[in-house]
Amino acid sequence: MLTYFHRKATVLTPNAGEFLAFLHLRFFIATGWHMQGLIVGWYAYSLTHDPLTLALIGLAEAIPAIGLALPTGYWVDKWDKRKAMQAAVALIIVSAAGTGYLVHDSALQLWGMSGVLWSLLVMIMLNGTARAVYSPAMFSTLGRIVPRENIARASALSSTMWQSAMLSGPLFGGLLYGLYDVEAAAYAVLTLMLLGSGGLLWITAKPPVKQEKSATMIEDLTLGVRFIFSKPVILGALSLDLLAVLFGGVVALLPVFAKDILFVDQKGLGLLRASMSIGSIIMMALLSWKPLGRNAGRQLLWAVAGFGLCILGFASSTMFWLSFALLLLAGAFDAVSVIVRHTILQLETPEDMKGRVAAANTMFISSSNELGAVESGVAARALGTVPSVYLGGLLTLAVVVITAVKNPALRRMSLGDKD
Repeated sequence: MLTYFHRKATVLTPNAGEFLAFLHLRFFIATGWHMQGLIVGWYAYSLTHDPLTLALIGLAEAIPAIGLALPTGYWVDKWDKRKAMQAAVALIIVSAAGTGYLVHDSALQLWGMSGVLWSLLVMIMLNGTARAVYSPAMFSTLGRIVPRENIARASALSSTMWQSAMLSGPLFGGLLYGLYDVEAAAYAVLTLMLLGSGGLLWITAKPPVKQEKSATMIEDLTLGVRFIFSKPVILGALSLDLLAVLFGGVVALLPVFAKDILFVDQKGLGLLRASMSIGSIIMMALLSWKPLGRNAGRQLLWAVAGFGLCILGFASSTMFWLSFALLLLAGAFDAVSVIVRHTILQLETPEDMKGRVAAANTMFISSSNELGAVESGVAARALGTVPSVYLGGLLTLAVVVITAVKNPALRRMSLGDKD
């Protein structure tokens, strides 16, 4: 595996060592993040048996990730990207250490269930704050390491690394939680975060790109959002991804499905959380070998429709392995959306505004993932878990139809060579 990534990095950029350090940072931090998400979700739901608790976890990450996105994007564009990543990783390590303490039995005895739950939400808020800085800094750095002509393949490889983390984090987190205990899994999260921070040692300084024209602070802060809204293809791709995951996302409710519908333990939850990443990795590996080109917009629309159909099937399933297979397929379809979004943002965004555009993108993605978790938890509480997921799948299909009709530019979009 290491030989494969080294060979790929060498082909894509003369800065192969720095690109490998970038991938190292991305993999270990993301693995810890997703492992932490599984641990906190299962632990909190086990204490309360209330899906609204899962909604609060999503809200705790969404508030800082969305609320701070514009000012942090502005700050990242004005500051050294490596220093921004260092600040974000420091917050991530603090959150992992705090979570490790809070899931220990002594914390529950000292603070009580309510105190532990609220304190865990604070740790998740720290993660959301870190993400508001980390995401635009990483996005801006990739374009400074890899030549423009190789951005599509580098984005696919970077996304593959992220999806590998989404697979390994929940999978090993569930195994550690189930075979040992929650404390062992939480200590593993902290270890991964510390390992990931080592990647920063090989990433060189990335000072801000000098802007050719000055603007007011308000104009600078909103530049990323205005840029996205000025590009129908980018706006369409981001909106499609946002609404599909907002309505059709089921990750936040997986503890409920695992415990109360499929009747599996933490190890089963880990497999369910990892299943979408397995599908994503397979698809991203294919797309890194043969990137999307002609008819990419149509392929994107069909992929999101496939995602919605898989969610409808998942809501109907009461068999663990069928549910696993449907989520795997959903992950493969979702990977197409991820690759298209990352590629067009890298190719279309000028270097001097990448931090702010990435911050605006973070607002879209945080809206879909974290607010999707809030929507899932509230809908499950009001309608029941299975009906809420049915409704989400149907709304996802409706979003695809509306987007296809209303955004012909996205429907006709191609990426890279047109041959």
